[in-house]
Amino acid sequence: MPNEIVSYAFAIMDSAGLAPLGPGPRATAIPRSQLNAQIDDLFDRHGTPRKSELIRSLLLLWNDHLEPSHEISQDEHNPDGSLVHAIMHRREPDYSNAKYWWRSTGDHPAFADIAAKVEPLVADGPELAAQVLADGNWDPYAFTDAVAVGIRESEVSGRHQLLLRIQKAETEAVLEYLAG
Repeated sequence: MPNEIVSYAFAIMDSAGLAPLGPGPRATAIPRSQLNAQIDDLFDRHGTPRKSELIRSLLLLWNDHLEPSHEISQDEHNPDGSLVHAIMHRREPDYSNAKYWWRSTGDHPAFADIAAKVEPLVADGPELAAQVLADGNWDPYAFTDAVAVGIRESEVSGRHQLLLRIQKAETEAVLEYLAG
């Protein structure tokens, strides 16, 4: 079940393209009603995982539906909810609020998977690697700081594009964790 859910969730992400560092909206985002129907279909076909609402929240967020994502994540009073909540506030962008929720998240088990996905992306960028992967560990505060700078850069710059790919790797790792 988890592999099918993850594969389907990744397909939903891929169909929308890379999410912006900020709130969007973008033309390629899946409309909310259509996205919810796809997510409902996913759970009908493959079962509803225990953390299904946080999976929904992440997919809504990926598709620039920040407020519905926020409504879900803020009602999950645990490290998983705080993790998704922090990502949402980073996209908003409300960086200080994102950092508040990173503190509530603590040292989340998904961080190791995020670090493993991000490491090859930053292999050619030692400055960014040192920032977001201090001692090989994912640093969500540092990534939030990097996004705060990167959001002001040209969207076609190499660094901005790298931050988008890191954000995707982060979302994929969190989806894998939530579906597991």
